[in-house]
Amino acid sequence: MATTLVWFRSDLRIHDNTALAAAARRGPVVAVFLRCLPQWREHGHGANQLDFRQRGVVALAEALAGLNIPLLHRDIERFDEAPATLIALARETGADALHFNHEYPLDEARRDARVMEAFRAAGLEACGHHDAVAFAPGELLTGKGDYYGVFTPFARAWHRALTPERLALRDAPPPQPALDIAAEPIPDLPPLEERPIDGRRWPAGEGPAGDRLERFLRFRARHYAGQRDFPAVRGTSELSPYLALGMISHRQCLQAVLAENDGALAEGDAGLAAWVNELVWREFYRHVAAGFPRVCRHRAFQPHTEALPWRDDEPGFLAWCEGRTGYPLVDAAMRQLVATGWMHNRLRMVTAMFLTKHLLIDWRRGEAFFLRHLVDGEFAANNGGWQWAASTGTDAAPYFRIFNPTTQSRRFDPEGRFLAEWLPELADLPAKARHAPSPEQRRRLGYPAPIVEHKAARARALEAFQGLKPAS
Repeated sequence: MATTLVWFRSDLRIHDNTALAAAARRGPVVAVFLRCLPQWREHGHGANQLDFRQRGVVALAEALAGLNIPLLHRDIERFDEAPATLIALARETGADALHFNHEYPLDEARRDARVMEAFRAAGLEACGHHDAVAFAPGELLTGKGDYYGVFTPFARAWHRALTPERLALRDAPPPQPALDIAAEPIPDLPPLEERPIDGRRWPAGEGPAGDRLERFLRFRARHYAGQRDFPAVRGTSELSPYLALGMISHRQCLQAVLAENDGALAEGDAGLAAWVNELVWREFYRHVAAGFPRVCRHRAFQPHTEALPWRDDEPGFLAWCEGRTGYPLVDAAMRQLVATGWMHNRLRMVTAMFLTKHLLIDWRRGEAFFLRHLVDGEFAANNGGWQWAASTGTDAAPYFRIFNPTTQSRRFDPEGRFLAEWLPELADLPAKARHAPSPEQRRRLGYPAPIVEHKAARARALEAFQGLKPAS
């Protein structure tokens, strides 16, 4: 009997995996993982996410072994090598078909199209599945037949068109008879330019992902709407790394909400509904990547903003990267990112807006820095968030909305607990003084003066945006 290859990528799980379930219905399955470190690095992924992915593949191999599904591992240099590598694996394993789950950034979509063409040319079947979204890109369109460029109408359409079938979970396949194909050991991750964070902070695999979902729903989800903006409070799900690499699916998350919220997603408990909204944002940005491929080419979603006069300010950029801008909330957030590979969502907005508005530094530099450090770094969500903050993207913040970091600090960290954790030099100050230490306190504690004055920076940013020609 012929086998079927399942090509795992950012779907590192055996439960609720559309490609795996479909392949298993055909007969014996052989799993494949292609590690493409040079191109992933070229795309900007850093050691933290590459290490998390590596550990996720190891966990996946163990889970597959329990189903008697061998995992074969190949290293390739470029995506262009994927078609020939997979064809060769099909020949070696007696496979007559390949199943995989789609990825939506431009390079990945082109790679997948070339793989499908190669398999069909070789007389083999190739089938891609839209596993990471409830609706395939192109299924939800505006009344004019265009992709949505604004989130709120997209979300309304998403909820309106959603059916139970789109959220149905795919069963993990039962153990199959053992094959004469042996699983291959997963090669260690080669040395990288930077050291990844301690993996114990982000244990990889379906088990840890499910545990986090369960703890979030039990202890924090119903408070999510009121607590998610406060970085000193553990109010978010912390599931973004697991969603980014598919160690848990959006369907598993949404089904858990339905069970907790009397069958509702958009209504009912405010905390649960707010969290669902964040999951829909993730899907929205994937549709944007597919429908507006210019964002995958380092281009602004709003073309007229390409004319913004971004500043060449290397000292300012380094101060932002290293958490020494003199604005405590910005600095604490940047230190959290570098130390943990993660940053609270409210702070992602604050720090991104500081770089692009206060310093008027190109959003693409910040986008790349985040992707290099984030464990949860994925193109669509990271690009979408940065372009929102820079007022160049979909649903973008109005250009005149410029967060005051000190006001944000006082509002969302009123006791200065987050500041004290990540800026220990300020921990002995009274709580209220931590948000904006006096010049004398800064000198005494060795904390820098602000590298830019808020009022002047705001005026400079407004002038830059007002000088743009309006979009036609």
